[in-house]
Parts: sequence; C-alpha cells; structure tokens
Amino acid sequence: MKRGQNSNQVVYPGSFDPITMGHVDIIRRLSKSFDRVVVLVANNAQKKFLFTAEERKELILKALKGTDNLKVDVFAGLTVDYMKQKKIDKIVRGLRAVVDFEYEMTMANINRRLAPNIETLLVFASPEYYYVSSRGVKEVALNGGALKGLVPDCVRKPLREKIKTSKKE
Repeated sequence: MKRGQNSNQVVYPGSFDPITMGHVDIIRRLSKSFDRVVVLVANNAQKKFLFTAEERKELILKALKGTDNLKVDVFAGLTVDYMKQKKIDKIVRGLRAVVDFEYEMTMANINRRLAPNIETLLVFASPEYYYVSSRGVKEVALNGGALKGLVPDCVRKPLREKIKTSKKE
C-alpha cells in the first residue's frame, strides 16, 4: 500500500439506472467491511439513461439512508481516473451470474493496464438477487409489472413516473 492511499475505502461504480435491491444488498455488505463505500454514478454523455445522474444519486442516497459510511459521487470519465484523484485503490464489481464474469474480467484487466495499483474485487450477488438487473427492472416497469422486491420502495414511484413520461416522448 502506497503512503497517502485511502486504504480502507472502496469504489463501487455503475449506472444505477435505477438502483436495484441487488445493488443495495452489495452496498450494505460492503459497508460492513470498509470504512467508506463510494458509490460512483456514471455520467456518460454517449449513453441514454432513464434518470439523470443527479436523480440517480438522490435515489441511491434515499435507498441507503442510515448507511453512515456511504458517499455517492457522480463522475464522467474513467473510473480509474476518479480513483487516482481520490487516492482509492480498490474497485468493486458485482457478479450476478457466470455471464457477468467474462465482461468483469475484461474490465478488471483493462483497469489494471491503466492503473496497476488499483485492485478489482468481485462480489457475488446474494442468490435472491441473481436475476435482478436495472435493465430487467425497467422492462418490468414498462409493462406494468410488480416492482416490490426488485427496487427499494423509494424508487418504485419515480421509476413508474419516468417510464410513463418516456412512453409519451
């Protein structure tokens, strides 16, 4: 560990469009093992999001209210650049199924090439959330399905409203 590193912090990056119960589960579990968990909300102009970056940040903060060691940041650019700026050397990626592994391994190797001192930790989703994805949740909402247990309670209403608005556009 290099001097000046924030050794017991971890960055959990993603789009969180919207945050799901799977995300919440991983963040809560991380918060028990690290002094600080930084949830890094992607703000990529090339990608079309349902919620703005600031809306996603607010939903995360509401969903994880009471998690004292949580920080939520918005960042446009490479996660490793954010981590270098903040002197954090551990990134966490969640795995739901074997299909996620290949993509996450590729990303971990790219990140290692860009920033050799940053370590990628893979955390498996709890079995009850293996099937939950933001994309799947949006599909359920789009078709009027039940969202209970898929997203935090504070996300259900804003998600339905965004879906309704996006259908009109």
